[in-house]
Amino acid sequence: SKPHGSMSNSDHKPQNLLGFSREELEGLADDLGHARFRGRQVYEGIYRRRATDFPSLTNLNLRFRAELADRFRITYPQIEREFVSTDRAVRYLLRLEDENAIETVYMPEEKRITLCLSSQVGCAVDCKFCFTALLGIKRNLTAGEIVGQVLAVAQAQQIPHRARLNLVFMGMGEPLLNLPAVMRAVNILADPNALGVPLRRITISTAGIVPKIHELAGDPMRPKLAVSLNASTDEQRNAIMPLNKKYPLKHLIDACRAFTLRPREYLTFEYVMLDGLNDADADARRVVGLLKGLRAKVNLIPYNGGPELPYRPSPLQRVLGFQEVLTSRNLPAYIRISRGQDVRAACGQLSLAGIED
Repeated sequence: SKPHGSMSNSDHKPQNLLGFSREELEGLADDLGHARFRGRQVYEGIYRRRATDFPSLTNLNLRFRAELADRFRITYPQIEREFVSTDRAVRYLLRLEDENAIETVYMPEEKRITLCLSSQVGCAVDCKFCFTALLGIKRNLTAGEIVGQVLAVAQAQQIPHRARLNLVFMGMGEPLLNLPAVMRAVNILADPNALGVPLRRITISTAGIVPKIHELAGDPMRPKLAVSLNASTDEQRNAIMPLNKKYPLKHLIDACRAFTLRPREYLTFEYVMLDGLNDADADARRVVGLLKGLRAKVNLIPYNGGPELPYRPSPLQRVLGFQEVLTSRNLPAYIRISRGQDVRAACGQLSLAGIED
């Protein structure tokens, strides 16, 4: 694999090792005149043992530790503020090294913990019902910044290494518009010698970047895919997801049909319920038609509103009626009540609320 960053250190700022792959750290050890397996020990130290400094890597000799400390560092994104919901979800406001900020959401459940990760600073996709869209796009995150979100929250919450973690790329940004860094991070997150989160417990959510869905399908290390559908016709989807004009429903569903699923794997379709807009029984019947023949399930998400945007959530009775139309036609559908609504941590609400400039 190509190196993550050069070894030159002309500006004397030590380089952050977060995001380096095992092969790169083996190469780094080799460059410094040490056995390659020493690089593997650094890799396991950073990701599996979650070391944040080199002196704690006591399985390395003093010379190697000193050389590493001279040229490199292990720095997580900085937790600037945390907003704790009444339902125990926590929205973390993380400051990056270039002073940009992102959000990560921690959602504890009885038998597992879910972390909602960001893949970009802001978002370029401009879905009309999403608060992150109001920020626009600043830049992509690096693999190190993506992995760093998991490590920073794991440290803050004292999540043990073997905890049952679910990771969802449903925070700020469109993951498929930053696919190389996202997949680079996934490789580290899923590696049993690093963070060890099984691929079946990692989900990438997309608004529907069709060429990138095809690209992801061919990756042997791909996690699960969730597609934000949110409409039953092109006209509806064009109005709330301008991306649909470029990748209309037919092309999106065709890409989903071509996406080879593993045994027992389902494609997930997310459907945000907007009052009077996409929540009629006729919409539900069209969704059944669109997804016919796909091994799919649908998550119905009551809309999480706010004063800046004009939409309202569908009443619960309407959501239940919509669900009934889907399930009665053998399309599994689940109502997902978002966590952390009271602290702007819920689905579609991430907009850096409460940030200190």
